[in-house]
Amino acid sequence: MVTTSFLFRTLTPAFILALLVACGGGGGGGASAGTPPTTPPPSEPTPAPPPEPIPEPLPEELTAEAASRFLSQASFGPGSTGIENVLAIGLEGWFTEQLALSPSLHLQDVLNRFPADGRFLDDQGNPLEDLVFAASDSFWEKAITAPDQLRQRMAFALSQILVVSSQSDLARTPQTIAAYMDVLTTGAFENFRELLEDVTYSPAMAVYLTYLRNEKADPSSGRVPDENYARELLQLFTLGLVELGPDGEPLTGNDGQPVELFDNDDITGLAKVFTGLSFSGVGFRTPLRALPSEAYYQPLAMFDEFHSLEEKHFLGTTIAANTDGNTSIEIALDAIFEHPNVGPFLARQLIQRFITSDPTPSYVSRVSQAFDSGLFSLPSGASVGSAQRGDLAATLAAVLFDDDARQPVGDDVTFGKLREPVIRFTHWARAFQVNSADASNDRLLRDTSSSEALGQHPYRSPSVFNFYRPGYIAPGTETGAAGLTAPELQIANASTVIGYPNFMTIYALGRAPQVDRNRAPAFIADYSEEAALADDADALLDHLDLLLTHGTLQADTRTRVQEALLEIEVQSDADRLIRAQLASVMLMTAPEYLVLR
Repeated sequence: MVTTSFLFRTLTPAFILALLVACGGGGGGGASAGTPPTTPPPSEPTPAPPPEPIPEPLPEELTAEAASRFLSQASFGPGSTGIENVLAIGLEGWFTEQLALSPSLHLQDVLNRFPADGRFLDDQGNPLEDLVFAASDSFWEKAITAPDQLRQRMAFALSQILVVSSQSDLARTPQTIAAYMDVLTTGAFENFRELLEDVTYSPAMAVYLTYLRNEKADPSSGRVPDENYARELLQLFTLGLVELGPDGEPLTGNDGQPVELFDNDDITGLAKVFTGLSFSGVGFRTPLRALPSEAYYQPLAMFDEFHSLEEKHFLGTTIAANTDGNTSIEIALDAIFEHPNVGPFLARQLIQRFITSDPTPSYVSRVSQAFDSGLFSLPSGASVGSAQRGDLAATLAAVLFDDDARQPVGDDVTFGKLREPVIRFTHWARAFQVNSADASNDRLLRDTSSSEALGQHPYRSPSVFNFYRPGYIAPGTETGAAGLTAPELQIANASTVIGYPNFMTIYALGRAPQVDRNRAPAFIADYSEEAALADDADALLDHLDLLLTHGTLQADTRTRVQEALLEIEVQSDADRLIRAQLASVMLMTAPEYLVLR
């Protein structure tokens, strides 16, 4: 976790710049640009209750602040309605209700934007302009408005472990990316073994890691199977590089060094498994221009004539010669899935994505145990999971309901995580109930990867190693000096620290540039509740403290924001709106917000 003093030193220029930009918008034109529309925006969706929900007696200690903190960890950000809902049904009630909701999917959203003939490339072979960002647009809409927030949040976490990126040939096929997004969304609460299989047969992964139309070896030409997927499946998706104990800590050999899991011979043997896969419904080498539209998003097919029938050796497993392709994949994935590294390897990264950047070994061990057993007992005694190894619902329950996650942090400055920039933006949109989350006409949301924006964009990491490495220790920082892993700090630098508050100020003021100015603007926040409190700076900050920082706002931060707000003399509703806008940006650039604890 990043300490408060460190972030105050780092963010001082951002505070000043955000203040200047926001206050500069206080004149007549700025006020009208940021005024909420006359039509009331839709309220935050309330999930429908599942059949036979697990009853939970409301614990006396469940406060609005605790509910807000839980939603900050488990969703794309709390709003007032969401906090009230959790207070009404309890943490367990919300969790079990979320497990029962149907998945909100992406592929059909993308296909609905295609021409009737299914054509998606122009004469130069580039995607039609309206389709390029279709999958990204669907992400923003679902993250901000979908009722199945826990599932969407889990899918986003999985997308940073089982990585594909549109910074590749996938940029030309938004339907392929959308289908992969659906794989992670539908599999978010299922079994990890099944998810691995769906990922393996996904056209998106096959294109990204180059095993699409991967062929068996040909001694006469010197051709050998592509090793890309075999390597990353082991190194990044399931096991890591060294043997781990149940607590995620590396095991050492007699020489005191970590024990390496595999060598190049293992990769070479495993690469043979992933030969013979190509688009379904056509021939193995059918040209791309001749593919039917559905081939781009349907699971891959196995063509055994191109599959290696040699004996395959890896990780102590042998697949007999002449084993067909689908069976070879099944045996290989079973062997990898049963490896004892998978539980702790996945557990630590899920904890990092939801709760804290440097989890204790005991926390990792408890989550890993839930993965291995496929069961987790909630505080009420109710069970989550199928009792099958790899149950992701049980694993996620262990992440969110572990004592380390739910107990007050107190003075433990090693606990917590830097909020991901994408989740900061979705939280803003949800907290202030934007009039629409339709990003199709929003120029800035087409790519927020720039350091002048968020420095991160969903499904657009710069490489298969994600936006940041799970073991990243930031040099020259207090977290680094303490030896703490802090993944998100890998994309926090002098540029992004300034770019983020500028980006948020543009949206807070309702000034995001549109592609087509003739269309009604989206992402206009409803600050009416905040503006109604703006005459009383203390009341406004109490409200925002609950909504954004779950009651953790410190006295010195509160004083800084109050002083800035008092610089704006309130003489009209426009002045009240500017106060609300400025307060929201300042709190969302405060260390108490940036570091989720």
